[in-house]
Amino acid sequence: MTRKNISGTSPFEPIIGFSRAVRIGNRVHVSGTGPVGADEADVAEQTDQCLTLIAAALKNAGSSIEHVYRTRMYLTRAEDWEAAGRIHGKFFGLIRPAATMVVVAALLNPNWRIEIEADACIPDEKPV
Repeated sequence: MTRKNISGTSPFEPIIGFSRAVRIGNRVHVSGTGPVGADEADVAEQTDQCLTLIAAALKNAGSSIEHVYRTRMYLTRAEDWEAAGRIHGKFFGLIRPAATMVVVAALLNPNWRIEIEADACIPDEKPV
């Protein structure tokens, strides 16, 4: 299968050794995406920013938000689940991917209240 690494804007990609997304065949796996640029915002705005960044990574990989089939959301506060869930629903209400929401002790940036991963496909393309 053909592999393509999709870079993002994080200066930590080469240091840590990760890509914003990796495309293998007709599958795209988007790394945990924090709300970069919305660090001080509430959890709803942070969730929107995470999903907007994920949508950009998917576009760069040849997919789109409409083709997401799995998301994983990492929250630092259990009480944020509903606000984060509403924004997730704004992006995925019709698509309804398999989704997981987990509460964690902390994320890398202490101001981040959410980080999201996503998996998508490129449906019109056969696996390589």
